Amino acid sequence: MKSRPLRTTVIGSYPFPGWLEFATGHLDRFGSADVAEMQDDAAMVAIQDQLASGLDVITDGEQTRFDFNLSFYGFIEGIALEPASPRRFGPPAHDQRGKHAIVGELRAPRGLGAVEEFKRLQRLAGGCGKTLKVSVPGPFTLSGRLAPNAQYPDRYAVTEALLPIVRQEIDDLVAAGAQEICVDEPSMSCYGYKEDTRRFVDIFNRTVEPARGRTRLCTHLCFGNFKGHPVGWRRYAPLFPAFLDLHCDEVHVEMANREYAELEVIGEIAKRTDVAVGVIDVKSYHIETPQQVADAVRACLQHAPADRLVFAPDCGLSQTARWAAKQKLASMVAGVEIVRKSL
Repeated sequence: MKSRPLRTTVIGSYPFPGWLEFATGHLDRFGSADVAEMQDDAAMVAIQDQLASGLDVITDGEQTRFDFNLSFYGFIEGIALEPASPRRFGPPAHDQRGKHAIVGELRAPRGLGAVEEFKRLQRLAGGCGKTLKVSVPGPFTLSGRLAPNAQYPDRYAVTEALLPIVRQEIDDLVAAGAQEICVDEPSMSCYGYKEDTRRFVDIFNRTVEPARGRTRLCTHLCFGNFKGHPVGWRRYAPLFPAFLDLHCDEVHVEMANREYAELEVIGEIAKRTDVAVGVIDVKSYHIETPQQVADAVRACLQHAPADRLVFAPDCGLSQTARWAAKQKLASMVAGVEIVRKSL
């Protein structure tokens, strides 16, 4: 299902360079050409860092997004963007992100912007010899920041409204030549212990149906990483066996930050699809050594065959400082290579 055993990849996001963090707070001082140049430059920084690490699969680092999914709301009509955080003081956490009001029919006539991001990645890195990957949030996760109303009375109604929008974006990405698309659904893994997992599977499968068999489809199931904090009950057991029926080619699970609890679940996933294992803890500033990564890879091989295994950080790297992200990725690739050479 993939080009080589023990493939190395990333989830999607990568740290912003410091100058980009500064510039995003002063965009009124830049012209449209300045912004376009800045977007190219930032994407190239992320691409070059990933290439230097030796990854098999790279992304654009989601450098033109405010967050892995927050910027998509700017493309959706029918919502009034929340003006400020509901809680501005105290420890940073998920409750500092409020909900946008729905004020009309949810539509995205311009798409969600992921196609333009992918075309930029193609232009900047199309000749690098690596697989190019693009990520989009699934409709259930995307629904999380929208407050239900009379027209859309609950989160599932909002999800159903967003589903054809995300499905169209995925279809458009395939048409643009995307070889690998990750549909991020961390909300499903966060809420799976108390919601109908079969319903989640149905939502996911209807979302990706037009692209099935036309590109490599992945999904990322983690427990949150806003400001380096998880959310929800961090257990995969409630998701299975239902999630074995997801229509995708690769399922990513967070393991390093959870001290490899439930590692045996990768064996069940590998019976149906490739399994990407998080072996880098993006919430910790401990820099894993190549040997530590190699030990984790060997532990995974006790449960799943090499041709089904993929290795990645636990989550996107946007909440990790760039200096640490570079070292962590280099260690991950080096550790996987230690084991690959012994196969």
